[in-house]
Amino acid sequence: MVQCGGAGHSYQIAKKLSSKGKLIGIDRDLQALEAAKNKLKEFKNIIYIHDNHKNIKEVLEKLKIDKVDGILLDLGVSSYQIDEKSRGFTYMQEGPLDMRMDSTEQLTAQYIVNNYKEEDLAKIIYEYGEEKFSRKIAKNICEYRKNSKIQTTSQLVQIIENSIPKAYSVKQGHPAKRTFQAIRIEVNNEIKPLYNTVINCINSLKSDGRLCIITFHSLEDRAVKNAYIDAVGKCTCPPDLPYCICNKKSLRKNNK
Repeated sequence: MVQCGGAGHSYQIAKKLSSKGKLIGIDRDLQALEAAKNKLKEFKNIIYIHDNHKNIKEVLEKLKIDKVDGILLDLGVSSYQIDEKSRGFTYMQEGPLDMRMDSTEQLTAQYIVNNYKEEDLAKIIYEYGEEKFSRKIAKNICEYRKNSKIQTTSQLVQIIENSIPKAYSVKQGHPAKRTFQAIRIEVNNEIKPLYNTVINCINSLKSDGRLCIITFHSLEDRAVKNAYIDAVGKCTCPPDLPYCICNKKSLRKNNK
């Protein structure tokens, strides 16, 4: 089972499948699925699913599949989504403030920057973007929208640039990158379900199955590692107890 994206990983996996093998490609982005179908058209043993990887249990149930041999999650935004300026993911080009990975969803970046309270914006930008000037950026967003609706990526970039000291942004790269990441994560709810997604993936593997996850920033990495640690089944008893009473068991062993 693979998260499709640009289908680069899917292609390499599909090449190695036997005639009995089957690849399940899942993605929340309909455009990504269509691109994957085109790239993988030479292969006949692929099932394409428009869904979110957080629903892996439900996806497999619908397919009447109990366990799988392997799962690959390629987290975050894809290069295709960034390159397509009409999707609104990039701060490098003018585009609508959208940032939806799944265009069938309702929540957009434009709604967030024009409707969220200042304190909520500041919290999102700080927690998901790890931006030290989050309060200033949130304040300036709210001031700007009093007079004009924020509709484009360039409008948001301008607000961010005016909120961060130039000397600081020179050292840290483009001043908008952390805020854009934060808003994108909020739009697509990328972090909150991730821990449970990892646990559900582990429970969907056969006894000798493998789970591979590609992360791109510390927030994803932290959620994945926390799930891995808990899945191992490390004892949570106080160190002064003479024997274990928590009965913590490894999820990996439970799959046998």
